[in-house]
Amino acid sequence: MFKKLAKLKYLPNNFEILENGDHVICGVSRKKISLNDLNYWNVDLQEPYYSYKEAHLKNEEIKKK
Repeated sequence: MFKKLAKLKYLPNNFEILENGDHVICGVSRKKISLNDLNYWNVDLQEPYYSYKEAHLKNEEIKKK
């Protein structure tokens, strides 16, 4: 199903494809995320998240620092 890792630039309401591919890797869980299913990311960290759960975990981690 997943063939090539994409490289993206994460923007506030969208992302820009820098290198074509069909998926990215979650910054927390390391799960593969299809570009069609990518809904959560952090613009400052330039990091994608598999779901709202991983995004929340990362946000809590950042708050603790």
